[in-house]
Amino acid sequence: MLQLKDVSLFIGSGEEVKPLLSDINAEFPRGHFAAIIGPSGCGKSTLLKVIAGIAHGDEEGEVHWSSRNLSEHDFEPSEIGYVPQFSIAHEELTARECVEAATRLRIRGMRGTALEESTQTVLDEVGLLEFADRRVAVLSGGQKRRLALAMEIASKPVMLLCDEVTSGLDPQSEDEIVHLLHSLSRSEDRLILSVTHSLQHLDLYDSVMVLYRGVVAYHGPAEYLAHYFRVDNVAALYSQLEQREAKDWNSSWRKHRVAFFEAMQGKPEQKLAEVDFTSAELEEEAAELEESDKSGEDQAGEKLSHTPDAFSQFWTLFGRRLKIFSRSHAQLYLQLGLVFGFPILVAIFAWNGLPNIKNLSTGLDLDVVQQLVEAKEFLVQASKIGSLVSGIVMFQVILLTLMGANNAGREIAGERLIFEKEKLAGLRPSAYIASKVAFLGLMVTVQSLWMGLFVHFVCGLPGDLPAQLGFLFLVNAAMTAVCLALSSWLANAEQASLASIYLVGFQLPLSGAILALPEVVGTLTRPFIAAYWSWSGILQTLRAEQYYDIVQMVTQTSLRPAALCVWVLCFHILAGILMAWLGAQRSRMA
Repeated sequence: MLQLKDVSLFIGSGEEVKPLLSDINAEFPRGHFAAIIGPSGCGKSTLLKVIAGIAHGDEEGEVHWSSRNLSEHDFEPSEIGYVPQFSIAHEELTARECVEAATRLRIRGMRGTALEESTQTVLDEVGLLEFADRRVAVLSGGQKRRLALAMEIASKPVMLLCDEVTSGLDPQSEDEIVHLLHSLSRSEDRLILSVTHSLQHLDLYDSVMVLYRGVVAYHGPAEYLAHYFRVDNVAALYSQLEQREAKDWNSSWRKHRVAFFEAMQGKPEQKLAEVDFTSAELEEEAAELEESDKSGEDQAGEKLSHTPDAFSQFWTLFGRRLKIFSRSHAQLYLQLGLVFGFPILVAIFAWNGLPNIKNLSTGLDLDVVQQLVEAKEFLVQASKIGSLVSGIVMFQVILLTLMGANNAGREIAGERLIFEKEKLAGLRPSAYIASKVAFLGLMVTVQSLWMGLFVHFVCGLPGDLPAQLGFLFLVNAAMTAVCLALSSWLANAEQASLASIYLVGFQLPLSGAILALPEVVGTLTRPFIAAYWSWSGILQTLRAEQYYDIVQMVTQTSLRPAALCVWVLCFHILAGILMAWLGAQRSRMA
């Protein structure tokens, strides 16, 4: 049994405190199908989030499940399923692949034949078996809602929370989804709470809770709604609610709820006027029901598998990400364009290779005028060549930071709701971030290697090639890691993408490679500018070449030792991954 005891939720602080829910009391047994209805903004979705443990704000009261205070002992991931208002699934995957991934992330040891059979059963249960191999992108709205339900019941949860799952559907699809939920509540002795605006199909629910401005105005059998609210038709319910204050509706319900509680417990044929339970009798019956509910739940819990370990979840996520990437033609073409196009942009500036350096003549037969002319020509030549070498190196670095921003700016923020739903179902943030690091690491490696090799052989850039490739990899990885962190902390993909682009925009001016910065500004900003450390490190690989001395002649920015550059870039990478992990720990369920 689910019990809500004086549940309240507040947001804000001080004089700005606002109650979203106030003193909610209710009980829902297992094998029960309940609707939570009410006008927009009355707290319906908020109540579901309080039950699920993902609400934001200050909570009061207690939520109990099977004699367990959920503030002390939360739901096991396999006990609860949460279906949000809109379908949340990767559109590049098929319905079958979505259910398989959900199953593997939630149930340990599910693979091979067992996984196939489980997936077939779940898809058949929600009526999606004939559409199993269709991609999510081409499914209808009703089919996507069925898929969302399928992914949640894959682990056979004993409680299913559904938030507006019929919103926006046509009448036929709505009818099908409500009947499906009713059927699911009768299998596995499952409790289903369904938030809905619709007043259709109320006869299918075992009970209906009416919320109004954060308080309970009614909770009982649907057939008594019109009688209780004194309306001819339940369609007039919402307008009737507006006729009284929320506190008055709540006081009225507290006065009459004993009779309706009895009717909901299996005696609806009795007239309400004849029902006269004392509170002691009600408490005794509730205790008996709770004990029966606990026994049934314990038995069901023995059948549930444990959540997979982080390593298993990592491989599931990594494989899924590779599959999504390979099927997303827009993303694939964009990456190919960046990988092959950006190096060509660099090579355009030195397509014929770097010019040879003409040394100053040491002949004694030249007069003073000739020596001065030669010295002037050498300085002009050195300035051009030094600027070219420094520019080629910095251009590579900046383009790779832009690739890094493109790699990770939307990586987490773009699928945040999917991640939050999977985290509620037992996904470990460490496994999630590790899968992102592995996937992005592959992209960074390909991008950096091709950039370095192309520029080295086409432009003839001298120096230690392996070391140069290493610095290119590090700057790309550093920017990718930092942008992954931004993606995990910002509210949506647009904000994360924009912030990542801004971050790249600051790299060139604050590096000091083009224009020297004031010493104070350079000292404060340079530790955070990955482009500077990669540029400096790559130029250090030219120490055995004459180009190194020429570059130092034309730049006013000091170069750092290669080893220090490596350490700083590695710190950027580790700090970015750590911040991404911390951001993934935070709940951002909308």
